[in-house]
Amino acid sequence: MGFRLFFVFFHLLFFCLFPVLGSAGAENLQSYIVQLHPHEATASSGDAGEAVFASKMHWHLSFLEKSVAWEREKRPSSRLLYSYRTVFDGFAAQLTEEEAAALRELPGVASVRADRRVELHTTYSYRFLGLDFCPTGAWARSGYGGGTIIGVLDTGVWPENPSFDDRGMPPVPARWQGVCQGGEHFNATNCNRKLIGARFYSKGHRANYPTNPSDAVSLMEYVSPRDAHGHGTHTASTAAGAAVAGASVLGVGAGDARGVAPAAHVAAYKVCWFNGCYSSDILAGMDDAVRDGVDVLSLSLGGFPIPLFEDSIAIGSFRATTRGVSVVCAAGNNGPSPSSVANEAPWVITVGAGTLDRRFPAYVRLGNGRILYGESMFPGKVDLKNGGKELELVYAASGTREEMYCIKGALSAATVAGKMVVCDRGITGRADKGEAVKQAGGAAMILANSEINQEEDSVDVHVLPSTLIGYREAVELKNYVSSTRRPVARIVFGGTRIGRARAPAVALFSARGPSLTNPSVLKPDVVAPGVNIIAAWPGNLGPSGLEGDARRSDFTVLSGTSMACPHVSGIAALIRSAHPSWSPAMVRSAIMTTADVTDRQGKPIMDGNGGKADAYAMGAGHVNPARAVDPGLVYDIDPADYVTHLCNLGYTHMEIFKITHAGVNCTAVLERNAGFSLNYPSISVAFKTNTTSAVLQRTVTNVGTPNSTYTAQVAAPHGVRVRVSPATLTFSEFGEKKSFRVAVAAPSPAPRDNAEGYLVWKQSGEQGKRRVRSPIAVTWVVE
Repeated sequence: MGFRLFFVFFHLLFFCLFPVLGSAGAENLQSYIVQLHPHEATASSGDAGEAVFASKMHWHLSFLEKSVAWEREKRPSSRLLYSYRTVFDGFAAQLTEEEAAALRELPGVASVRADRRVELHTTYSYRFLGLDFCPTGAWARSGYGGGTIIGVLDTGVWPENPSFDDRGMPPVPARWQGVCQGGEHFNATNCNRKLIGARFYSKGHRANYPTNPSDAVSLMEYVSPRDAHGHGTHTASTAAGAAVAGASVLGVGAGDARGVAPAAHVAAYKVCWFNGCYSSDILAGMDDAVRDGVDVLSLSLGGFPIPLFEDSIAIGSFRATTRGVSVVCAAGNNGPSPSSVANEAPWVITVGAGTLDRRFPAYVRLGNGRILYGESMFPGKVDLKNGGKELELVYAASGTREEMYCIKGALSAATVAGKMVVCDRGITGRADKGEAVKQAGGAAMILANSEINQEEDSVDVHVLPSTLIGYREAVELKNYVSSTRRPVARIVFGGTRIGRARAPAVALFSARGPSLTNPSVLKPDVVAPGVNIIAAWPGNLGPSGLEGDARRSDFTVLSGTSMACPHVSGIAALIRSAHPSWSPAMVRSAIMTTADVTDRQGKPIMDGNGGKADAYAMGAGHVNPARAVDPGLVYDIDPADYVTHLCNLGYTHMEIFKITHAGVNCTAVLERNAGFSLNYPSISVAFKTNTTSAVLQRTVTNVGTPNSTYTAQVAAPHGVRVRVSPATLTFSEFGEKKSFRVAVAAPSPAPRDNAEGYLVWKQSGEQGKRRVRSPIAVTWVVE
């Protein structure tokens, strides 16, 4: 989920490429996702079942034949969008509301739900993560991710970018079953040993696209896997981009660019278009990706938290996980609101965003001598003509709301021409405001954070000299403007500075827990670099992403949990390469239990709101790939345990079926698993009314050295008693499992909304370098 909303940014010629479906408009058709009972249909129920049909597609079409009045149609297939085969049992089709209602009544139909749109939620970041060429480091231990395949579901890919050069790459794995799908400005020759596959999915998008041209944003799209927006190119290269020497954004942020897993292969699945990503397209991409043979699925997209049985990403990822694929998702950019975290299914890795210790200072020197700190990636050394000299300041404090926010067309040239314009942040994109100022004749811009943004500093490659200042600085600036007869200022660009800022910290926009639908599992799982990330960029766009930006750069800067997600996808690939037999749960455990809770100065990780980050902001902590490839102990989870967990949460038989595609008798399951708790690497307890204690069981597997002993160290949450038994675990063999119990007792009434502590299993003896840490989060739920 990139911090910019790409689907409203780019003014391209979409209608030339996607014809309007006139019949859809005439009959009020919309796309639906239909889930079926593949194993429960019987001839006596009126459904012959899947087995009697030549293929799944024929079986799916049989349902459309029963529910739609085909005298008005040429054939049932004209309404069928996708026939899913791998991660979902069912299909997507265009239906009227009446036809959808009729379909729900058919035997063998589990659910019919409307298609849902979700949003798109590095020259230095690999070094910040401690990835280097040390012979004992994560890269060396994992072969740089060689042999693994990362499937990226996003806006596509720009294959000519040097990040996808395949020099030095090993051959395509023999198990790979994917294709390089041709289309507009894209063919099989665009794939190579780095970018080994590419597909695109537009049927859900086309079915939901407005039929009235006046309702649409004028956009140019490539009807192919080619990326028109940059988001997918950026995320794919962050996860597994090849080494590119001398990478920069128009000279700023220069360094060698590398993905987290530079030897891993990439497969691009274009499921997102200018107006977002539709569930039917996402499911189709996941369906193909798992069948193609990916090891890791990276999804930098999502929305607000919804029940798991209505969440297509959660449903598709469950089946992917059971087939051994690690699924990594962005937590979302709806922070710092509590319980805003998305993609909260316990079988996915949910990633929040953190900061780097790299800064791009661009100071504002006021006429009264005061200096305000700001940041910008405007290439000041290239053009200091306007930004370097003192200019008159203007701010529309008494003007219209549109003028204050610098909406295009709202600024008067007579007012702003040749001046430095102060623009409030919000409503439109940050780079759009700079373009609006430039179009009105303004010479420079100061982008002022609002109170909600605080000191958050996501920079842009603006089209004119600009800087972004925090909320405190914005208050001082506006006071100066309002109290001075002729306020003036100049912007002083400071280039790129590394190591001077305290980092990592949790980004203010990063979505927070506790999980809205499942507070018994702590989400997000971890945080990773997601602020001001430099990565690959397509050749059809300027680095600002604006249509009118004629500059070109192979790299640009973006911020969001979208950027954090592929960092963890790359780490998952490193772990899979080092430990190819590990399950997705073991991979996630390794990432979580080795995460850092202190910053580079050895102090507690801070939150973007100014306080100390808690577990609901950073999960287990900030990822540490060097430790993740050698975690010592891991918490594994059998896919059947997720079903038991859902039963434990009170999900109904049908709700669980919608997620798992399997029937279950929860009464029998819970009888067999009395006292069950999911073997999750973090420990989260949600106390309800009149509940003051809980006992959780965990099991760890020794993946370190044999003949090793671990001792428990516990810091109980404030006001809560925690006891771990046994307090010592001794392993004689590699792969040996040991179980322990965690007893949690809390006072009544609840002392607060939540509290947190931790459990660390510390290795003893000469091999005692390993520390296996689990956060303990206690939430008191108001019923």
